Amino acid sequence: MSDSHAKTPIWFWILAVIAILWNGYGVFAYIATQYQWAPALEGLTEEQLTYFYSMPAWSTGLWAVSVMVAFVASIFLILRKGPADIMFLLGMIGFLITNIYSLFVRGGIAIMGTPALIVAVVIFLSLLGFFWTARWASSAGIMK
Repeated sequence: MSDSHAKTPIWFWILAVIAILWNGYGVFAYIATQYQWAPALEGLTEEQLTYFYSMPAWSTGLWAVSVMVAFVASIFLILRKGPADIMFLLGMIGFLITNIYSLFVRGGIAIMGTPALIVAVVIFLSLLGFFWTARWASSAGIMK
């Protein structure tokens, strides 16, 4: 039986591993902060902790769903399964909603500082890159 899929370039595998590690860290960060694991919270001021833990349930829930969906999308990417691009898109939409709300509507930049905005931009660009990679792989015949 022959494989009808296009040859998968090495850079794709490297990006897929990076996606799993990156989004796996996102899942870890979510769990660590929700369980208030002290090493994950070191360096935050009392005001920042109060701000962070006063997020509404819908925002915290959407954050959870977004990181989990992005992580599963990463697994689909390395397995070369079709829905990876849609899942990255859904994770990115959830990320945008929660971050626009927390950083701009709730004034998070004033409390968390400019680094929070920089981190949000880096995360968004990474999700966009993973989405683009999955979309490209689909059009190139790499995804099953």
